Amino acid sequence: MKIRVLGSAAGGGFPQWNCNCHNCHRIRRNEMNGKPRTQSSIAVSTDDRNWLLFNTSPDILTQLHAFPAIQPREGVRDTGIKAILLIDSQIDHTTGLLMLRESRQPLDIYCSDMVKQDLSTGFPTFKMLEDYCTVNHHPVPLDGSSFTIPSIEDLKFYTQSLKSKAPPYSPHRNDPHDGDNIGVIIEQISTGKKVFYAPGLGEIEPHVMDAMQLVDCVMVDGTFWTDDEMVTQNISHKRAREIGHLPQSGPGGMIEVLNGVPNTRKILIHINNTNPILDEDSEQRKTLDAAGIEVSYDGMEIDL
Repeated sequence: MKIRVLGSAAGGGFPQWNCNCHNCHRIRRNEMNGKPRTQSSIAVSTDDRNWLLFNTSPDILTQLHAFPAIQPREGVRDTGIKAILLIDSQIDHTTGLLMLRESRQPLDIYCSDMVKQDLSTGFPTFKMLEDYCTVNHHPVPLDGSSFTIPSIEDLKFYTQSLKSKAPPYSPHRNDPHDGDNIGVIIEQISTGKKVFYAPGLGEIEPHVMDAMQLVDCVMVDGTFWTDDEMVTQNISHKRAREIGHLPQSGPGGMIEVLNGVPNTRKILIHINNTNPILDEDSEQRKTLDAAGIEVSYDGMEIDL
């Protein structure tokens, strides 16, 4: 199984277009040891030809241009993207669908019924695409049962609901439902190798910890270092946990959680532009290194 990190940043990317936080200011001026990043998305394949795309960020075209393997160039119009699995209906995970409207075939999209509802009402992307490529919606189970996807060989998937909020635009923003946000275990059938992908984690529920213990690699929420990160930088009055992200540091934080998952490769993804771990020389990055926790970057490839 090959996993390609198309984008590793949280919404807005890094640097964010209108942000002059400590990190964004310095990366623009080449004053820090770090890498620019686009918004969060991965692609998975077992044959380097047929790819399942997880989320479609607003940066999707830049990400695809940087990844030649996903464009097989076998016809006048062609793509290696065989299907798309949406983790949630957040704008920074779904806007890229509009950039894929030139598809000659309907887009095969796997997502929960709640995500479908959001993308048909509050942000009616599915309806917008009706006059272009159209959408074939495939519901995903929320009880952890497995399913397969045609054309994605030798992989099966287990999806589970995570506690989170629907996007601010959603008609049920303040009325959470199962399926607003999901985590996914991806298993290669022939080898038994597994990865757990959850770019948004606000709480480590029992089934989340069980999933982490079962897999060979975890790719999980790396949005914020501290709970009050955006508050202390005068960017927002909202805290990390309030908007559905478990910070890395502090009691009960992601570092503590991952320390309880031995013999597993641990990778953070969906990293906010304010997070000090983006500075590869920072003390926070050294703390992660000491804990054996990696920080994903655009173009990173994981082979299992």
